[in-house]
Amino acid sequence: MASTRDDSSRNGVDVAALSATADAVRGNPAAAGFQFRAHNEWISGTHNRGTIHDYSGGGEERTHERTFQFDADHPAVLAGRDNGPTGPELVLHALASCLTAGLATAAAARGIRLTEVRSTVTGDLDLNGVLGLDPAVRNGFDQITVRFTVTGDAPTDQLRDLVERSRARSAVLDVLTNVVPVTFEIATD
Repeated sequence: MASTRDDSSRNGVDVAALSATADAVRGNPAAAGFQFRAHNEWISGTHNRGTIHDYSGGGEERTHERTFQFDADHPAVLAGRDNGPTGPELVLHALASCLTAGLATAAAARGIRLTEVRSTVTGDLDLNGVLGLDPAVRNGFDQITVRFTVTGDAPTDQLRDLVERSRARSAVLDVLTNVVPVTFEIATD
């Protein structure tokens, strides 16, 4: 998608707001702490609905300008009704969206005008793990591959560097490649 080039916005990124955010965090490191939240409710079978609306950041509770809802399910071959993508597919989408946003931001910060950014993220998964048929097989992806097409008003090496900068700063890639402690709290009636 092409975008106009001016001093306040590049590739749809508000460069002044980006700079102000970085300056605010430099001046007050506590402002860097954010807690994002995803709420989910079971519908039926493997169908469930996610809602994203509230989060905290910069020392206060916040809400998105609107509530985002999305359905997740399994395809029929996996005992679902295909009411939405699977959880693993949502993870692949999360990675693609995080890398793309980071790439657009890095380009804006460097004054590079993008004309196209497309990606395909694939994940290889063996059901023997998920179904508990082979304890030696992991439940999650064996491998994830990210393929980017990037064009813009910069030489190839600079466009490739944008992907590398995005990879180096991706929160989702970090979650996928580093051990993140996960705590369960369970309430029952």
